[in-house]
Amino acid sequence: MLRRAAYAGDWYPANPGKLEEALDSYMGRAGGEDEAVGVVAPHAGIQYSGPVAGAVYSRVRVPDTVIVLCVNHRGVGAPAALLVSGEWETPLGRVPIQEDFAQALMKNAALLEEDSSAHSQEHSLEMQVPFLQHRNRDVSIVPICLQRLDLDECRALGQGLARTIQGFSSPVLMVASTDMTHFESQETARKKDMLAIEKVLDVDPEGLYQVVTRKRISMCGFIPTTAVLCACKALGVSKGTLVQYATSGDVSGDYSSVVGYAGVSLP
Repeated sequence: MLRRAAYAGDWYPANPGKLEEALDSYMGRAGGEDEAVGVVAPHAGIQYSGPVAGAVYSRVRVPDTVIVLCVNHRGVGAPAALLVSGEWETPLGRVPIQEDFAQALMKNAALLEEDSSAHSQEHSLEMQVPFLQHRNRDVSIVPICLQRLDLDECRALGQGLARTIQGFSSPVLMVASTDMTHFESQETARKKDMLAIEKVLDVDPEGLYQVVTRKRISMCGFIPTTAVLCACKALGVSKGTLVQYATSGDVSGDYSSVVGYAGVSLP
């Protein structure tokens, strides 16, 4: 299938030249080459989350295969939805699905279902794709869209990801797409977000799941992030690096009700 761009012209520029200009402003023309197993990156409108996403993607090497795990905001489709084949379109062109990896992952992670409906109108994965294209024109992706999973399901998915990565012949990067606290004051959002970020930096998936749940932190993509942390832990990652933290208030000037954005590298 061809998944056409649903948010170009709204959440980010539809004009390829203007989109490249925006990405250049957030990432620059020279990319970093830090090796990372995974990253955490935000997915709001590009004018708000672009600086944080750009800081993350400019720091790490983006290989030809990238697994992007996003949150299912609309509750449409399978609870753990995978696109196994086809292409993903943005104003910068089409990105192929890495079919070999996706097929192997289906065998290693039983809870995944092949389902396109979950992806059809979901912005949280689409917002990552132009950044990946900007860093690597040969990139292919494995798109995974997740509803609310329990901790055991996150572990199972993470272990399946780790097994598939270990058996794959080329380097792979995992991306957990998430924004942080939604619509609270700057002071409250930052305090809550740092509780969650601490668990991410410690590569503590259980701790992240528990602190988000117990403290009622409105981190929309904590399920994808938990799954990525489980995979990273299985692959030997022990510590993450906070690349950048910001809020929508840093752009709008309104600090009374903000959304938080965190960029983390998991080397």
